[in-house]
Amino acid sequence: MKFLITGGAGFIGSNYLHYVVNKYPDDMFICLDALTYAGNYNNIKDLEVRKNYKFIKGNITDANFIDNLFASEKFDVVINFAAESHVDNSITNPGIFLNTNIIGTQILMDACLKYNVSRYHQVSTDEVYGDLPLNRPDLLFTEETPIHTSSPYSSSKAGADLLVGAYYRTFGLPVTISRCSNNYGPYQFPEKLIPVIISKALKNEKIPIYGTGENVRDWIHVLDHNIGVDLIVRKGKVGEVYNLGGHSEKNNLTIVKTILKQLGKSEDLIEFVADRKGHDLRYAIDSSKIERELGWKRTYTFEDGIKETVDWYLNNTDWIDNILSGEYKNAYKN
Repeated sequence: MKFLITGGAGFIGSNYLHYVVNKYPDDMFICLDALTYAGNYNNIKDLEVRKNYKFIKGNITDANFIDNLFASEKFDVVINFAAESHVDNSITNPGIFLNTNIIGTQILMDACLKYNVSRYHQVSTDEVYGDLPLNRPDLLFTEETPIHTSSPYSSSKAGADLLVGAYYRTFGLPVTISRCSNNYGPYQFPEKLIPVIISKALKNEKIPIYGTGENVRDWIHVLDHNIGVDLIVRKGKVGEVYNLGGHSEKNNLTIVKTILKQLGKSEDLIEFVADRKGHDLRYAIDSSKIERELGWKRTYTFEDGIKETVDWYLNNTDWIDNILSGEYKNAYKN
């Protein structure tokens, strides 16, 4: 089969490509990425030598480009990782999020319909469900939880999800959707919590934490997330939504202290700052559906996963420095 992987130079998409290009040598994987600020060609550069992989630079919001690409490549499966995903940026500039996350999704699905793609998979987020109270640990997001968004980012992802469902019902497009909790692991752009903590701690800089650090997230290792996506694409039921969670709820302050301890750094680096507007209190996913129906299992505990992740960043400080200096933007040569 021939796969189109959009957003493949980003954090989750690049980890997905490293997983599947090696696992499925008889399948062909085309990586499409616009290489905007969070797309890093260095994440996937070592895949260039693989015969079942090819990189194409382009934007999912360019309808003519996407149509020509589908006409020439004749994809069997499309997996859409491409998204603007940083909540703070969505508060500053919502329009970019609506264009990429909703219009881009529509353009991809139109092409899927026109060229008879056998599966379109939308990679979404648990943030479409809104948040849960801190004092109700018994409450979890299920696939039946109503959509109730808090930020322009989550609203744009929810809008895309609703559009995917509409294309399934109205046009019969064979779709699936996955909604994951917070990912961590290698290649995460240093604007998100864990790489920010690591990069600042290594330089003994203050680490900003919103509010009092009590906001809770469910953490899933990026490999476990991608194993789930692969299962859904190959074995999932068309028209269904599947939640992917880590069963590892931690508040932000605990995450910071855990990493500082591993790095041997003082908690004096922690600096509490004004809370984010509309900041969700707690995310927690019930992933029993995919466990039951597709046999998905997590391979990482948070304790093992975070240790391995911190070690990766320690062993790849040049990767972080390359981003902070802006040099990573020069990694791709036409």
